[in-house]
Amino acid sequence: MEPDSTPDGLGQVLVEERARLLRFLAARGAGDEAEDVLHDLWQRLIATPSQPIADPVAYLFRAAENVMRDRRRSSVSRARRQQDWHDASAVEHEEAVGERVLIARQRLREAESVLAAQGPRVSTVFRRYRLDGVGQAAIARELGVSLSSIEKDLQKAYRALAQLRESFDAE
Repeated sequence: MEPDSTPDGLGQVLVEERARLLRFLAARGAGDEAEDVLHDLWQRLIATPSQPIADPVAYLFRAAENVMRDRRRSSVSRARRQQDWHDASAVEHEEAVGERVLIARQRLREAESVLAAQGPRVSTVFRRYRLDGVGQAAIARELGVSLSSIEKDLQKAYRALAQLRESFDAE
């Protein structure tokens, strides 16, 4: 209740019946929220114009139960809305992940195509050096070419992939 307001009419009955109303609400499942329900009831009482009521105690108990139901409905509705929002955003996220995977696969095919267009040796040198982690000197020995040729093949592959990346960035 608000400290500066003096209860009258229904407010006075609410103050007098506070303990019974709290037990009533607790018995109906309000639990720790019983105080909050009473506060909401108090707010509703002071916001509405007072009218004569035949049985104010019964009226307050019915009103308290209605406030509790309203709060429970709001809570269920809020939880459902949050779950729906979570489910919707999860689907969007999954679609975004799937879309990124498709784009990545397409770009990988394009990169493989660009490397293949540079010739089989350039492609082999690039794969052995960048993907397999084999040193340039070892690749030169495997292929029977000079270290300088391996370096030139790598430069050729890097230039082609850099141009491909620029085209990706332009998209």
